[in-house]
Amino acid sequence: MAKMKIKKGDLVQVLSGKDKTKQGKVIAVHTETQRVVVEGVNRVTRHTKAGVGGQAGGLVVQEAPIHVSNVAVVDPEDNKPTRIKTRVESVERDGKTKTSRTRVAGRSGKDL
Repeated sequence: MAKMKIKKGDLVQVLSGKDKTKQGKVIAVHTETQRVVVEGVNRVTRHTKAGVGGQAGGLVVQEAPIHVSNVAVVDPEDNKPTRIKTRVESVERDGKTKTSRTRVAGRSGKDL
């Protein structure tokens, strides 16, 4: 299970597939399958059966997962897809040196 750079809440753009160039917010991240669910992207129709608790059956349109390699984080400065870099800063407190990692956009260097 590899670590993913895209996190829940990120604004991403789809790079390939039927929803190419669409942008949306990441709703869920599935690290074990390397997939993300993006708001308004890869919408599929599900046929649901009437539930036991009085739930009505019918057609439900919902977002399906998309592979993480098909999306890229949007740069906050120019709204274009970018890669993610990390900036490591060392901070001294009470005589101890600690490092903090910040996610930044590869295009502009702005914090994500």
